[in-house]
Amino acid sequence: MEKNKERLQVIENIRKAVENKEFNSKVELHDHVVTNEEREKVILKYDSRKKKLRNKAKTMVARSITDSITEYINFKTEIKGLENIKGIKTGAIITSNHFSKIDNTIIRYLMHKIGKKRKFDIIVQETNIFMPGCLGWLLKNNRTIPINKSHQYISTNFEPTLEKLFKQKHFVLIYPEEEMWFNYKKPRPGKIGAYHYACKYNVPIIPCFVEMQNTDKIGDDGFYVQRYVLHVMKPLYSDTSLDFKAQKEDLRKRDYDLKVAKYEEVYKEKFDDKFEITEDIAGWN
Repeated sequence: MEKNKERLQVIENIRKAVENKEFNSKVELHDHVVTNEEREKVILKYDSRKKKLRNKAKTMVARSITDSITEYINFKTEIKGLENIKGIKTGAIITSNHFSKIDNTIIRYLMHKIGKKRKFDIIVQETNIFMPGCLGWLLKNNRTIPINKSHQYISTNFEPTLEKLFKQKHFVLIYPEEEMWFNYKKPRPGKIGAYHYACKYNVPIIPCFVEMQNTDKIGDDGFYVQRYVLHVMKPLYSDTSLDFKAQKEDLRKRDYDLKVAKYEEVYKEKFDDKFEITEDIAGWN
């Protein structure tokens, strides 16, 4: 089956990004570019905590639909290391590799297994809030919290929301890799944000890594459909003997090192930052 041309362009963008060591760069095509007017009207006033009655109702509907989709998509997903996080009594930040528009359902599936179905939130790039269609509606109304670089928004909306969620013992998914890279199997160095907030609000990092395995089915895009194995590792806590900046960097390094080690374990490959399409893109045939 001929491969989808846009997928091939995305993979070429990934190759160039790896070559330039730009592991957090945007590679997807046609992503929405948020205008200042949209940011002012939508993002800065975003109801992150779903206080408005209408938004609460939408969230109930979206969550119900997404829970069903999660179970359907992940009926063959395997979770390893569930025992590592059963003792957490506080809120937490979950980190994971980001390779698909629906990979958050894998983490959501984990939340179903540990009884956190109603105490799970996802941090998303502000561009995602403008995603069209049914997927966009579900994403926007499903306990997602946009993030951008506006100091006003961060200080008056984003951080107060996070603080309240952690006090209520929510688990919050943050993708440190930032941008989605289609079916990219390797872990990528993360941005500092997740680790900054773990230290600031004194919550652990739960490192996760999703392993992708080819099934015998080829999708409409010409790539093998994937079966997922979610590896959940022991929580990481900040080293308070370090100063704040060093705490964040230490958490980031330990999280990334765990993901690299897990990559080498499950794929039986020595990790490097070179690009080889047949090895690095899951589903290539």
